Amino acid sequence: MKAIQLKELGSAPLLVDLPEPIEKEGFVKLNVSHSALNHRDVWIMKGQYAGLKYPIIPGSDASGYANESRKIINPGFYWGTDQKAQAKTFQILGLPEDGSFAEMVSVPESNLHMAPTHLDDAEAASIGLAGVTAYRALKVRCNPQPGERLLVTGIGGGVALFILQLATELGLETFVTSSDQIKIKKAKALGAAEGVLYTEEDWDQKLLSINPNGFDLIVDAYAGNSVNKLMKLVNPGGRICFYGGTGGKIQDLIPQQLFWKQISLLGSTMGSPLDFQEFLNWVHEKKMVPIVDSVYDLTNADLAFHRMSNREQFGKIVLRIKKS
Repeated sequence: MKAIQLKELGSAPLLVDLPEPIEKEGFVKLNVSHSALNHRDVWIMKGQYAGLKYPIIPGSDASGYANESRKIINPGFYWGTDQKAQAKTFQILGLPEDGSFAEMVSVPESNLHMAPTHLDDAEAASIGLAGVTAYRALKVRCNPQPGERLLVTGIGGGVALFILQLATELGLETFVTSSDQIKIKKAKALGAAEGVLYTEEDWDQKLLSINPNGFDLIVDAYAGNSVNKLMKLVNPGGRICFYGGTGGKIQDLIPQQLFWKQISLLGSTMGSPLDFQEFLNWVHEKKMVPIVDSVYDLTNADLAFHRMSNREQFGKIVLRIKKS
């Protein structure tokens, strides 16, 4: 089968011929049509992820066919029985096991779901990892209430856009940050009230000038040196949820802000099988359509990785595994 493989640390994605995955009890082979990139794939390529092993076929999301039915994958394996947090056995497709950037991938049968009929193959491949991450971070961990104000940082990536789409359906007044004014304009077309450039030193003050009432909820994937600004922006009793930490360690945290304002700092990773099913139900019921940035043939996977690595996208970057 054709597949994209990372041979070693720092190596470019290579198109290779490999044997089909071995049959395993309780697993089903999915004939992959399309697969979406996530930042995780780029971090694995760059060696910036835990539990690295090479060679590896990356990829956590896919749409395709199994048992003559069109399916998508819940990329979170072995969550366990506790809805509050994943078990130690939890894995994400694409590391440590080979992932979905291949013509065929083997996954637990319980992780296959019927693809939403209103989505094409590229759209269906886009909703798994980013969608369930967004759903758990906003809906489950933050527990938003009608009329609350939300700040979503770093708009343009898949998770942030799903959060915006979900927040719009929930009736939240949503503001965004980005490094690109064009992305802010596109976010406003999707329902965001306003946005600012986080590349400007006083971005937090600009947000307060636009929205002097502050924010009840903030969902962030950066952390790092921006957290004290987020704590100034959040209202007393508000919640800040982190689903990533690309900015590194939280620096010079001011605990007085944290306890005096009674702020809740929350963490969120992926989602449970229940979270995935609830998210999928929402996609079906609301006829939600993910934002697809671009679609690349498997032969141009290096261009897709480059676009993701440079954060040029607005929406999901998708690989066309098999041409119809």
